[in-house]
Amino acid sequence: MEKINHMQYLPDMEVLEDSDIGERVLNAMQNYDAGLYTETDVKHALAAEYLTPQDFGALLSPAAEPFLEKMAGRAMMETHKHFGNSVLLFTPLYISNFCENHCIYCGFNCMNKIRRARLDEDGIRREMEAIAKTGMEEVLILTGESRKDSDVEYIGRACAVAHEYFKNVGIEVYPMNTEEYAYLHQCGADYVTVFQETYDSNRYEQLHLAGHKRIFPYRLNAQERAIRGGMRGVAFAALLGLADFRKDAFAVGMHAYLLQRKYPHAEISFSCPRLRPIINNDKINPKDVHERQLLQVMCAYRIFMPFAGLTISTRERAGFRNNVIGMCATKISAGVSTGIGSHTEEEIKEVGDSQFEISDNRSLEEVIAAIRQRGLQPVLNDYVYI
Repeated sequence: MEKINHMQYLPDMEVLEDSDIGERVLNAMQNYDAGLYTETDVKHALAAEYLTPQDFGALLSPAAEPFLEKMAGRAMMETHKHFGNSVLLFTPLYISNFCENHCIYCGFNCMNKIRRARLDEDGIRREMEAIAKTGMEEVLILTGESRKDSDVEYIGRACAVAHEYFKNVGIEVYPMNTEEYAYLHQCGADYVTVFQETYDSNRYEQLHLAGHKRIFPYRLNAQERAIRGGMRGVAFAALLGLADFRKDAFAVGMHAYLLQRKYPHAEISFSCPRLRPIINNDKINPKDVHERQLLQVMCAYRIFMPFAGLTISTRERAGFRNNVIGMCATKISAGVSTGIGSHTEEEIKEVGDSQFEISDNRSLEEVIAAIRQRGLQPVLNDYVYI
């Protein structure tokens, strides 16, 4: 298989000629050296009322590790200042696991021998009805990255059905052009999540061997195209463990920071996923990104951009998720399955395999109980249309 240039746009990909955000993010990451920061830099960052990118870099550095307790205290103060005691809940819904990309760390990759499935509109409606009956009011629609098997119109129909059942509808699908994001917004989508996976271009090339996802800059500029397409919010993440997690976390923060300054109206949020084992590949395991380091990243995000949302996913164990809500995380998933058709399995003859193994399979009721036990307020909807 001939490998295409991972830095060259394909003919159907929109180029944002008037934007330098991607270039600025990569330049900032390349100039970031976590090893240069000192204890003095960390103390200065923690004392600052508003953090600069330089301060943010200090909080991500090894020099900040002894200050994790103080970082957690500052993060909790900022969280309560901007979000009070509220914790927003949502659930993801995978509607297709067909994929055209060869990404060596992902269970959906096109070379992996798994059960493929795609829900039709009736199947999507059954899944959404089942989720809505639990009381959930926000859903995140996900697909494998295949324009052939999950085209824009198919995703749009799913968004329209979701809009009937849920107050907030997010999508985590393949990157699109501005006009396609505008179409999905008209269908009912409110926000877009895109994992850049890693901002290290060389490492990205090694991990993405084929498919549209191989094109690094097109993915990098997805959030800006989504905002231009009218989406209310965008979420940023790197898959921690694929490359140098400190440089990736710094790039994620700078990406969100620069887009927020350019588009002040956009709702910005972070996710902090770590690499998880996948089906048919027991060699894919997280690199050395331990829970303390994950917490450091999350606290750094919160202190740097205190008004941004921060999601903690079921990739992490229940105990860790319980501890970070209210401290730095403002949003948590519940009742999660990463398989296709798994919310109504008994009605479907074949369900598709999952993307990755989850660590926390608690129901919505169990997660709500855990939130309340911590003196926090579970919130099922944080947006009202007028």
